[in-house]
Amino acid sequence: MGMMRTYALLAALTAIFGGAGFLLAGQIGLIIALIAAACLNFMAYWNSDKLLLSMNKAREITDEETSPILRAFAADTAHLAEMAGLPAPKIYIIDTPQPNAFATGRSPSRAAVAATTGLLSILNRKEVAGVMAHELAHIKNRDSLTMTIAATFAGAISLLATLAMFLGNREGSNPIARLATMIFAPIAASLVQMLVSRSREYEADRIGAEMCGNPLWLASALEKIERGARSQVNRLAERNPSTAHMYIVHPLAGRKGDKLFSTHPDTANRVAALRQMADELAEAA
Repeated sequence: MGMMRTYALLAALTAIFGGAGFLLAGQIGLIIALIAAACLNFMAYWNSDKLLLSMNKAREITDEETSPILRAFAADTAHLAEMAGLPAPKIYIIDTPQPNAFATGRSPSRAAVAATTGLLSILNRKEVAGVMAHELAHIKNRDSLTMTIAATFAGAISLLATLAMFLGNREGSNPIARLATMIFAPIAASLVQMLVSRSREYEADRIGAEMCGNPLWLASALEKIERGARSQVNRLAERNPSTAHMYIVHPLAGRKGDKLFSTHPDTANRVAALRQMADELAEAA
């Protein structure tokens, strides 16, 4: 089911890309767009995780790591993966004060998780475990591949709006088609990110809470991350907004959830669902 969902996403994004190419340059534009989409499909499946980590200047935590905090973080994450029956992912750190995290990779055996220095500085060890369990849940559900592909294509689709502006003064260009592409492309990119992210966040919260053993760890972490994300600018994410839906909490300044084109549910709603889950577990005990 997970691969069928990924194939459906690739087909939909290819259709959007090809349609925009046709609007901009007719049949030639369609052919060029389809060739570009084929290249993007290949790159998104095999290399988009590396591209995403590179865009965020993520550094892998290896066995040679000297920081006790980072070593403990890596060990705890590997232990959570083992308890969940998952291969140990590669573990990365991103140097930014905003607390946040994401997962990427085309399969559980080739997955990576990344956390920011800001996240490790404000969360306690149990809260960090809740966040990493959430990210491992994305990996277990194979959401990380789908969301990484969406990030790659959303960025490419948004570039079509820029291309439409550059075609403005070319002889024979259709101003209505250009205007339609300039308006439609960013909306399409936002819709794609929204469709692949919002429902998956609630499911990853639920499975992540089960993995770490306590829904309140993740609930507390989400509250702290939300406050930090609203007060600290993530300059790497701001430069690459097409990757925003990958993060556990929306990383862009001033953005909250549950709006029409939001890629994330409202954090307060997620916390409420986790607290309800904790109450139900307590009653069943």
